[in-house]
Amino acid sequence: MAATGLAAVAAGHALDDALAAGSDGTSVDRAAAQDIAYTACRRLNLLDALARQLQKKSNPALDSLVRAALSELIDHADRAHMIVDEAVKAIAPIRAGAYKGALNAILRRFLREREALLAAALESEPLRLGYPAWWIARTRVAWGAHCTEVLAQGNARAPMTLRINRRRTSVLQYLQLLHDLGIEASALGADAIALARPQQARLLPGFDAGVVSVQDIGAQLAAPLLDVGPGMRVLDACAAPGGKTAHLLEIADCEVVAIDQDAARAATVNANLLRLGLQADVRAADAGDTAAWWDGRPFDRILLDAPCTASGVIRRHPDGKWLKRESDIATLAKSQARLLDALWRVLRPGGKLLYATCSVFPDENSRQTSRFLTSHPDASSIPIDQAVTCREHARMFHGDGQLLPDALHDGFFYALLAKTPG
Repeated sequence: MAATGLAAVAAGHALDDALAAGSDGTSVDRAAAQDIAYTACRRLNLLDALARQLQKKSNPALDSLVRAALSELIDHADRAHMIVDEAVKAIAPIRAGAYKGALNAILRRFLREREALLAAALESEPLRLGYPAWWIARTRVAWGAHCTEVLAQGNARAPMTLRINRRRTSVLQYLQLLHDLGIEASALGADAIALARPQQARLLPGFDAGVVSVQDIGAQLAAPLLDVGPGMRVLDACAAPGGKTAHLLEIADCEVVAIDQDAARAATVNANLLRLGLQADVRAADAGDTAAWWDGRPFDRILLDAPCTASGVIRRHPDGKWLKRESDIATLAKSQARLLDALWRVLRPGGKLLYATCSVFPDENSRQTSRFLTSHPDASSIPIDQAVTCREHARMFHGDGQLLPDALHDGFFYALLAKTPG
């Protein structure tokens, strides 16, 4: 299963989609396959380099299984013989005969030459850090002394944070439920709980009943920053999978229009709202094409969670490092600017728009909002430290609006823009 996922990435497809498509087996099997695939994907360039040294030529029947097995051998030398045996067994459903012998020879050669092969490969900075060279260079220019930590966090295992549905429970009440089940957790704010160890979401108490959702603490800042009040008309553009939509409705009795361009992704918004017992006007549409969906009634608040490189959440989607190209940043920046300009026109005078990305690249973040402010004299920026209501949350930001990924949260950018009253 893990090798099939890696093969999909090599062909330019998303890892999660490939793993979901090959979801035979028990939940334990699926979790193990995801762990192997994610770990391998985080250092895919290193595995490619090792495989080129070990294989006489590329072989589509072996390539991805070689990489999955090499990744496991790097981390688990004490289980080397078991890993080799299981990898050889795994080739049987694909190809038999000579392929078994070839795979066995490749992996055993790695074990014999492990130290020399790794030492030579890790002299390369991209292989040592586990990123394309352009990604490293852009992160270094943007964040200087913080570069190494930002990249390291992108290769770490992501924390698991919950958002309680404040209409159903409180942080203290839910912490007690977890404690009674022997699940170690701690409060991170008015709605957030950090789990000491990841859990299957469906097994969390009250999950199916809409008591709690899984959402990074960084993403949970969006709804409070937007300062939504009762009776307001709110637009959540690019809303899927619906976590921020739901949080807005949990916070205030407001009217929410949630839009996503992809109909299947828009359906996930509806599914999440149904589980939580919440309602919104969910539409599959291009948010930037306002003529196709807007009824002429202006919005009091707009959340634009814009399409981006997802460079701040790369530990949750490690295939993104290899599927994205540096040229994508300029393409995405154009899309972000188009959405900002279009949605500003449907915001009422005196209203607020929260521009958000899950990126750490300034071209998608601070430079994007600087361009917007320059070209829109009726727009002003509200400093994030003035908009954040929780002092602990304010300390999470690195400069105005930027969250760099750390052990508690992913990387995000927020800019709160106010429209001059009419």
